[in-house]
Amino acid sequence: MPVHAYMVFNGNCEEAVGYYAEVFGAAKPEIMRFGDMPPEEGFEMAEDMKKLVMHTNLNIMGSEVMFSDAMPNSPVTFGQNINLTVVSDNMDELKSQFNRLAQDGKVTMDMQETFWSPAYGALEDKFGVSWQFSCDDGSYGQQE
Repeated sequence: MPVHAYMVFNGNCEEAVGYYAEVFGAAKPEIMRFGDMPPEEGFEMAEDMKKLVMHTNLNIMGSEVMFSDAMPNSPVTFGQNINLTVVSDNMDELKSQFNRLAQDGKVTMDMQETFWSPAYGALEDKFGVSWQFSCDDGSYGQQE
């Protein structure tokens, strides 16, 4: 499976995605917002956060580019707002790759089950490159 670029914005993701869709003639994307997440006990989400983009993607010239807004209390620095994302249906291989990069890197989210994936994790490797790993084995509905 391919490696995808993932761009993170500070609250203006929807505007950026609309702009890129227009520039590259891409189809209008579906947008998942933070407010679409299932409720989590003990976590109250602020109204302004609910409107932010949790995930969307565009097909640009045959390549999938994914987008989201940063969490309100975790703004991104431009130049550090692009992640490489590995999506695979082979969970063992995915976990092995994640663990190898994590050995000399810094894990920002342990590999774990989420509501969209049986295994998802994020890290910064020893060179400062941000990576996301997501298992798409078909058990969580269609993931683009």
